[in-house]
Parts: sequence; C-alpha cells; structure tokens
Amino acid sequence: MNSPDLDLRLVLDGTPALVCSGRPDSGLDYANRRWLDEVGASADALEGWGWTAFIHPDDLPDLLRCWRASMAGGEPSVSEARVRRAAGGYRRMLHRVQPLRDEHGTVVRWVGSSLDVEEQKRTEEVLQRTERELRTILETIPAFVWTARSDGALDFIAGRLFAETGLRKSETLLWEWANVLHPEDRERVVKDWLDALAAGRAPDQEMRVRGADGTYRWFLTRAVALRDEEGAILRWYGTFTDIDARKRAEEELQKLKDQLQKENIALRDEVSQTSMFEEIVGSSTPLRRVLVLVSKVASTDSTVLITGETGTGKELIARAIHRKSPRASRPFVSVNCGAVPPSLITSELFGHEKGAFTGALQRHLGRFELAEGGTVFLDEVGELPSEAQVALLRVLQERTLDRVGGSRPVPVDVRVIAATNRDLDKAIAQGAFRSDLYYRLSVFPVHVPPLRDRAEDVPLLVEYLTQRYAAKAGKRITEVSRRTMDLLRSYDWPGNVRELQNVIQRAVILSEGTLAVDEAWLSRPAARVTAGAHRLGRPSGREEKEWIESALALSRGRVSGPDGAAAALGIPRSTLESKIRALRIDKHRFRSG
Repeated sequence: MNSPDLDLRLVLDGTPALVCSGRPDSGLDYANRRWLDEVGASADALEGWGWTAFIHPDDLPDLLRCWRASMAGGEPSVSEARVRRAAGGYRRMLHRVQPLRDEHGTVVRWVGSSLDVEEQKRTEEVLQRTERELRTILETIPAFVWTARSDGALDFIAGRLFAETGLRKSETLLWEWANVLHPEDRERVVKDWLDALAAGRAPDQEMRVRGADGTYRWFLTRAVALRDEEGAILRWYGTFTDIDARKRAEEELQKLKDQLQKENIALRDEVSQTSMFEEIVGSSTPLRRVLVLVSKVASTDSTVLITGETGTGKELIARAIHRKSPRASRPFVSVNCGAVPPSLITSELFGHEKGAFTGALQRHLGRFELAEGGTVFLDEVGELPSEAQVALLRVLQERTLDRVGGSRPVPVDVRVIAATNRDLDKAIAQGAFRSDLYYRLSVFPVHVPPLRDRAEDVPLLVEYLTQRYAAKAGKRITEVSRRTMDLLRSYDWPGNVRELQNVIQRAVILSEGTLAVDEAWLSRPAARVTAGAHRLGRPSGREEKEWIESALALSRGRVSGPDGAAAALGIPRSTLESKIRALRIDKHRFRSG
C-alpha cells in the first residue's frame, strides 16, 4: 500500500478526525489510526472497497452516489452517513470528499475526512422536538402567540391565527397585516405600535380583526421586549387574545346601563315632580272639553302643543296624554326649557360627545335619547334659543338628532308634547320663534283654561288637595270653614291651580280639624301683580318694580322653579330676568330675607 510521508502520517494519526485517501478507481489506499480504531479494523481490511462494510446499509447508497458524483465532476462533496463502531452500534458522521486533479484537470486522487456529529445531531433533534412541542403548546393555548424583529416586522404567528383571519404568511408584515384591522381601529393601532417601537414600550391594545368569514372579532394584544445587556431591543414577544365575548358583553351591559339610566332619570322626574296634583280634578264644562281632546289625541302619535297660563296644569295634561297612549310603559321625560341656561339647552336635549367642549369628560345622553320609545315634554318651549329651535325642528322632521360634537346622526323614536304660556304668534312676528317649528309643534293644539274660567271646580280641588296634604302631614282635617270656602270661590286665582295648591298646603300645616285660610294670604304682593296684570293692563315702571321686589322677597331671591318669583308673578323666567335687569333690581339682596 502506498502511503504518505511518515511525518505526515504521524500528524494525521493524531488528529480527532477520521482521515482517509484513495484513487478514483480502487477505493481506499490509506486510513489514519483514528479511522482504524473507530471501526476496529486493520489497514488491509479497508483497502479497496472494504470500508463500505462499516457504513450503515440505509446510508450507503446516498454516500456512494455523492462520492461518485464528486469523482466524476471533480467537485468536493459533503454527505452524512452512520458508521459502525468497534464498540458496537452506529454513530452519525459527516463525510467530506476533496478530489485532487493533475495538470490536465483529471481526478487522480481524493482525500476524505469524517467528523463525529452524533452529539450535535442528538442536540439538534432535541431542539427540533422541543420546538415542535412548543409550537404544539402554542397552538393549543387560548392566545395566539407572535414574535417580531426589533424593527417590528413579524416573523412568527401561531398557525391558528392564519386560519382565524385568512391571512397568508406573506401578509404578516406590519403594513400588510394592518389591512385586516377594522377601519375605525387601523390608524390608532398602527400609530400606537409605531410609537411603541420608537419609545421601546409595548402598550396593551384592543382591536377588531377581520376573520376569514369577513366578520370582525375583538382581540387584545400584549407584547414584551427582549433586550440585550445594554438595553437595546433584540426581539418582541406578544400574544393575541380573543376578547370578543367580553367586549360584546360589555356592549350589552352598557346598553342595559344606558336603559337603566334613562328609566332612572324618568323615574326621578316622576318622583320629584312638584306639579299641582297627581290626578285631574274637576267637572266643569271647560275642563271636560280638554279631557275629550286628551282622549282623542292620546292614542295617536301626533305632536301636541298645550297652551295656557302659568299654573293651569299643562304638564299634568301632558302626562295624561302619555299615560293613555301606547307609549305609557316607556319613559316620560320632562324638560323645562326656560330653566336651562341657553348655552346648555342643546346639550341637555340632544346630548354631547366626550370632548365636545370644555368639561365634557364623557358622553352625555340627552333627554330625547333618555325618552327613547316614550314621550318628551318640552315645557316653556317658547323660551328655546334659535340654535335649539333648529335642532328640534330636525328631530321632528327626520326623527334623528345630532349630539353636540357628534359626527353621525342618531335615530330617535319619541313623541313630543310641548307647552307654553307665551303668545307664540307674537313671538313669531318678533322673530323670536320659528314659524316652521310652530307648525310642527301645533299639529294638535290643546288650550288649558285658567282656574277663574272653571270656578265650579274650586270646591272639588279644595277637598282633594286638603285630603292629600293632610295625609302627608299625618293630620286629620274634617271640614273646610264656610268663610274659607267662600273666600276661595270668590278669589280669581291669578296663579291658577298652583297658587291654590300652595294656599291649601299652607292652611293644612296651620289648621287643626277645620281648614282655615287667612285672607291676607290671597292678597300677597305676588297675587296682586298677576291680578293687576289681568285687570289693569300694563303697570307703571314703579308699580312693576314694587311687585317684582315683593315677589322676590317672598321667594327669598329665587326666580325660577315652582316657588320662584316668576311662577308667583305668572310670567316666564326669562321675561322676569329681563325686567330685573331693566329695572336694576338686585335680586341677591333678598336671599337672606
């Protein structure tokens, strides 16, 4: 056997690799000591083709094919095959063959080396098995796992997410997977993610993702950054968690809360009413005419305009219409348009969005939305400012409203009943009230007569109110003195039923057994103001100032409300405020009186 130089052989025998050489046509002609020790054979046993006996039968065909290709083409080859060891069993080895050419390019010899890669292959198999197990685990957990490079480009997404969204792996880069986000969420999510990359933080994000079937589901994504020793981000690791059921439940809960809020507000309005009485009492011809109109219009959905002086019971008529209507089981929401500042009335009626103006910290549902399915009663509708009149007209025409700061119309299903003690024809002529709104409101007008026009109802009202307030006060009133009844019958009641209610309530508090009314109560300045307005026409400036100051003194400086000076005088709050300013009356000085 020809062999390399002795010094070279010593070097090759000392190397950990298995080294051999041979000619293209006769197999091995040299194997180093490591080769021989590994397989437990002599050099003679490997000469020629004897070395093939030590290769695993399953690996030999591929190994020979690579070797022959290398000999034929003169190019190096690398292949893997198991070698039988002298100690028993096989070990995987990586075999490299390097052909040697002469000056004509013909392969004349070849040199081969074999490295033991058994441990490396086992390690790789363990890693592969671990990776498969990990991926299997990731596919079974509720969340979808994803990873991304430091620049935010996704490089792994759990397979189930592809099936869920219909995405292809080629579509997983940021600017492509963003296309499956809901249009309303896309800009926000992408911006937050880019900001997170720039700032090195990862916010929790809720977003709607389009599924393979075209529908959207809510997901929550969370991510953490893997950093090097210097704090630089190496990778991102994150999860997508399906929260659609939770979000749907939250939406249903919010709807329920909104409905409860509507009903609670309506209930509070019902409970806190300080109107004159809970039932319509009387049998006079003027009142019967009104009740006939109520019974006819209640079953319809027509808009009703109730007119009449202050204190005649316009809201009571509105509630009667609501109670007899198909909407009786839904809310009745009352709004005193004259008691809400002009700058807030539009928001109060139609609501506002979060951030619509300074102080709008959250969405506010207006009275129309709170009355959904029911009735909105607009008391003192003649006091609405022009902007609110335009918005109300749209609601009546289109059955939709615009929240302040909103971008989309909101459909509403409500019946509108309005009331006023103003002369709206005069207000239209003066440009203070829109004629088109007036015609929309007065589809079915109802005029409530003043108490002086149905004086025969006074005894019934006195009896009803006496028993009502006596029961509340825990007192027993058995009769009404004749003098008191004569006095109440003869009085013209400029404050109408509300004034009668206040007088009876005061009398019940002070009476024992027999109801008695002091005549001085009926000649109070507030009453004289209204009575004078009916009898004498327009008072002088000095008289008007005295009457207003007297009314403010009795109401302790309060202008609006059932016990305010405006109600006592029988004029709208805004009118009284204008007169107070014109006459330079300091209403604040009456508050401590």
